[in-house]
Amino acid sequence: MERGTTLFLKAAVIIIGIPVLALCIFVVPEIAEFAAELYPDHQYLKILVLLVMYAAAIPFYFALYQAFKLLNYIDRNQAFSELSVRVLKKIKYCAFTISGLYAAGMPLFYLIAEKDDAPGIIVIGMVLVFASMVIGVFAAVLQRLLQEAIDIKSENDLTV
Repeated sequence: MERGTTLFLKAAVIIIGIPVLALCIFVVPEIAEFAAELYPDHQYLKILVLLVMYAAAIPFYFALYQAFKLLNYIDRNQAFSELSVRVLKKIKYCAFTISGLYAAGMPLFYLIAEKDDAPGIIVIGMVLVFASMVIGVFAAVLQRLLQEAIDIKSENDLTV
């Protein structure tokens, strides 16, 4: 395969990472401050919000790195290899980790939404949980299909 065929997707992976980095730098501290202002008696909420949001950013960036690796494997004609299966497995685990972290953080979304009288905040939290869960299931399906294709390929190689 030509070396630049996945160039657009590699650029998309990088472009996806930049706004999330900007959110982590500029918006997440503001959200934590806002939560602390809503509940001045519970200053630990600021730390919890920061912990959940930044903890979710770590597997997000690891998954982006793994997606970049997968695109490199595709460029090197190694798309149907055990390396690709391992990368998809790691992406699946990252997506489920993000979903779990935000699901565990749903009480924080609820507290902020209740005090600020903004039920849309709960919907945002649910979208984060379900979107990452969908990505995890999609990666799991792709991993399984790729593994089956590799098994069929190796079986055919042994037959011929």
